[in-house]
Amino acid sequence: MSYVLRNDALSWGRVVRTPQSVASPKFRQDLTALVAEQAGASVLPVGLQRSYGDSALNSDGSLISMVGLNRFIALDVAAKKLRAEAGITLSDLLKVIVPHGLFVSVTPGTRFVTLGGAIANDVHGKNHHRAGTIGRHVAKIGLLRGDGSRVEIGPDINNDLFAATIGGLGLTGIIEWAELSLTAIESSQLDVEIVPYGNLSEFWQLAAESSETHEHTVAWIDYSAKGPNFGRGIFSRANWSREGDLVPHDDRQRLAVPIEAPSRLLNSATINLFNRFYYASQKRSAGVQHQHYAPFFYPLDSILDWNRLYGRRGFWQYQCVVPRRTMKDSIEAIVNEITRSGQGAFLGVLKTCGNLPSPGLLSFPMEGATLALDFQNCGEPTLKLFSRLDAIVRDANGRLYAAKDGRIPKDMWLAGYPNLERFVPHVDPAFASDFWRRVAP
Repeated sequence: MSYVLRNDALSWGRVVRTPQSVASPKFRQDLTALVAEQAGASVLPVGLQRSYGDSALNSDGSLISMVGLNRFIALDVAAKKLRAEAGITLSDLLKVIVPHGLFVSVTPGTRFVTLGGAIANDVHGKNHHRAGTIGRHVAKIGLLRGDGSRVEIGPDINNDLFAATIGGLGLTGIIEWAELSLTAIESSQLDVEIVPYGNLSEFWQLAAESSETHEHTVAWIDYSAKGPNFGRGIFSRANWSREGDLVPHDDRQRLAVPIEAPSRLLNSATINLFNRFYYASQKRSAGVQHQHYAPFFYPLDSILDWNRLYGRRGFWQYQCVVPRRTMKDSIEAIVNEITRSGQGAFLGVLKTCGNLPSPGLLSFPMEGATLALDFQNCGEPTLKLFSRLDAIVRDANGRLYAAKDGRIPKDMWLAGYPNLERFVPHVDPAFASDFWRRVAP
């Protein structure tokens, strides 16, 4: 087992294309030797590399791909707990646990992430106001440190290191396995309500009402809308249904993008056309629907390699969160800045976050609102737009998400994460990433 230079180990945004030295172990006992082999240079454990920027890249060192360490260790249906190796995907987890009437308590917008990657980025989902981040549901972690030692960490054991590892971007060591608390479900279906809204004021009212009545909430924004329709969108809210079977998803039936699309395919005209079409089509579908969890939680997973649609230049995602006291003004300012720039987004996701704290020192969400947007990489104009958005987020005392970032200024990172001083002592010197070299205090 050794390292191989690969040109295809890209971030999900496909902007950075630096070759990466990658090892792909199949057994946990191989990990110690792989870390020792890089003595004097850094390593970084990675999963399916769905991070959009450079937090899952290590150009000056090596990567250890964990996807081969993908075994179940234990499942206790009665206690609603599982233990599995870090390289197992949420997709594979769900195929096993859903027929038992169980689901992961928190899921991001794709099931094609590894368990270790989800924990290292402390992912959140559409139910943050009810469940918080995944870190709240991690009972125990097996961590391999750079000196070869193996430690168990959790809320009640080595909890300082546990807090640094939840959302710690793989910098405290290799998550070899994890134990999760699960959620009971009666069906693999959800009762989903689609509610078109006319402007941001209507969104805030819907969000406040829905947080009391629905477990899952999220909204899409139409960036082609101006004037009285500025900020309009589609609000989706859902609860698990009591009716239906416990059939998991099927990964076999998916469309695919086999090549990188021509960059000229995406422009302001096609983006505006898509936004108008999507709003109109979703408005026609308004009402309550009985829907399987896969299209509700993971709509883009139906298209294999959808990130190739942005062409050779790739794309950036900009995801910010702003606190409750400033969220209305700052989200309006951000949406207005994007609309005026002419660099609209296909994907604009807006949701409110609750006040359930994560154990993770570098956890992204805070009570308030988060906005995530995909932008084609147009070079300097896109980066200048991001700088203007940064100023709004900074003034609002918000922050950006490392899993989605590829260019955050260091001073903004330091200002956005007040627990960095507590986190840094737990960074293992054997581990690093391009992101950490860029923003480390």
